[in-house]
Amino acid sequence: MSESANGEERPVTEFVDSWSDASRHVVNSYVEANRAILAGMGFSTPSKSERVSSPVSELSYGSVGWSMERSVETREELGVGEYVEFTKPLTDADVHAFAQASGDTNRLHLDDRFAGQSRFGERIVHGTLVSGLISAALARLPGLTIYLSESLEFKGPAAIGSVLTARCEIVEDLGQDKYRLTAEVEEVDGPMLIEGEAVVLIDEMPS
Repeated sequence: MSESANGEERPVTEFVDSWSDASRHVVNSYVEANRAILAGMGFSTPSKSERVSSPVSELSYGSVGWSMERSVETREELGVGEYVEFTKPLTDADVHAFAQASGDTNRLHLDDRFAGQSRFGERIVHGTLVSGLISAALARLPGLTIYLSESLEFKGPAAIGSVLTARCEIVEDLGQDKYRLTAEVEEVDGPMLIEGEAVVLIDEMPS
């Protein structure tokens, strides 16, 4: 037991949880600060991510190392063959934040010693977090994208710290502003990690 500021005893586990939360915030702050310093020194993510770093007016948040590319700029131009790509690194901070938000605390993603004894030999990114880059890419199509369905095949794991690109390309116009797209995630200059397809509805962007 430990004693609180008002003299009441608290369980040790409560104290450890509070300390862990505080430590996590401190670490995340250092991570973000280091990213900003590296960006200021001229360092950037390689290859595909260097092709485009244009902002997307429909989205209100971005971060160092994020980039996107899309073939058209207006909803009216959407059709078969048009595409969007989104690139970002998936960091250790991302993995821990996703575990906290989703409740998926599988030790394969969080425990180095445990994961080192698995078939992967190291911790890996949650598969659902990796596939979330597809949603991030679709959100960058012109208009307001609404997910209707998705079918994915996982080809391999993503290492923590890897830079990944999600690419979605329209392969069928289903009518009534609905589209079927291929959906892929791959490492920048690396292997394909996810292949599949998605069906979305793209509304006009609210004013």
